[in-house]
Amino acid sequence: YKPNSPERTDLRDEGTAGERLTLTGYVFSKNCESLAGAWLDFWQADGNGVYDNAGYKLRGHQFTDKTGKYVLETVVPGEYPGRTPHIHVKIMANDKSPILTSQLYFPFEQRNQTDPIFNQALVVDLTDTPEGKVARYNFVLGTN
Repeated sequence: YKPNSPERTDLRDEGTAGERLTLTGYVFSKNCESLAGAWLDFWQADGNGVYDNAGYKLRGHQFTDKTGKYVLETVVPGEYPGRTPHIHVKIMANDKSPILTSQLYFPFEQRNQTDPIFNQALVVDLTDTPEGKVARYNFVLGTN
């Protein structure tokens, strides 16, 4: 994790390795209320499994809209030694709430079975479209 990522909804830069991926969903409270203005900070490897540890490629944060929705344009991350493909995320309902740190995974990846951190509950719903893959995942935060 690298703090102070840029605010952006598109993590792709020109020449970023990987298949196009749109990740979208909602952030809800434990009472099923949508959370407008929730902060989400994403970071990931590129399609070859390489992280940018010097700068902010494939790193960025955003805030949910008034309906609690987020949309992230990125690429499908590649695997790297010991890990299945995944996207890291930190989420906070507001500036007074705790930060949830998690990862999102992809269905049907062979490495899911051997990755010691993998959690089936964190697998996105994934669809192929002519423009690339579309993933959906809704977050539920334990605090309002």
